[in-house]
Amino acid sequence: MRALWSTAGIGPGSADHPGKPDAGLPGTPADAVLIARIRSGEPDAMAELYDRYSPLVYAVALRVLADTGTTEDVLQEVFIHLWRHPASFDARRGSLGPWLAVIARHRAIDALRKRRPQTDLEDVAIAIDADLGGDIEQARAVEKVRASLHAMPDNQRKPLEMAFFEGMTHTEIAAQTGEPLGTVKTRIRAALMALRRALNPDGKA
Repeated sequence: MRALWSTAGIGPGSADHPGKPDAGLPGTPADAVLIARIRSGEPDAMAELYDRYSPLVYAVALRVLADTGTTEDVLQEVFIHLWRHPASFDARRGSLGPWLAVIARHRAIDALRKRRPQTDLEDVAIAIDADLGGDIEQARAVEKVRASLHAMPDNQRKPLEMAFFEGMTHTEIAAQTGEPLGTVKTRIRAALMALRRALNPDGKA
């Protein structure tokens, strides 16, 4: 995949420990500049963004899937999407890194659903869409979520974390915790409602 764009010698699979995006390094082009070049069809710009963000995309997908082969498929899908549809990224709504992470997570969860076709739609792994607002709004939202999670009872926080961070289904959580499936669903719903109240204290959708 990377060979399509990049001439450098590092990819997400070549590093057994995925690195961090280098968007903040002095002298590196801004994401918006690279996106504009991609819109003009410049493969070198795509190569730079791939080198910059493939470790992030790979890590997000691997955390959900726990399978390197499917994770690599998701990695390819995310960057092919960006190459073919660069206009789908709107810099006014947030930074490129979080946007790619959200797409990677959604694609990974879709892959989980295909892997478990017998699973009821209600029982698939929970995905909480990130707010792609400005950086300040994102930081405030993260702090609110952290505070809300810290204040939650363990029996609500743990199943929520298993669903969100590990991509587990309700059934898998019930099996691992030994709790009835209905109890797991009720606790996760309660946890999600608490997060919603934390992010929308005025009750606005």
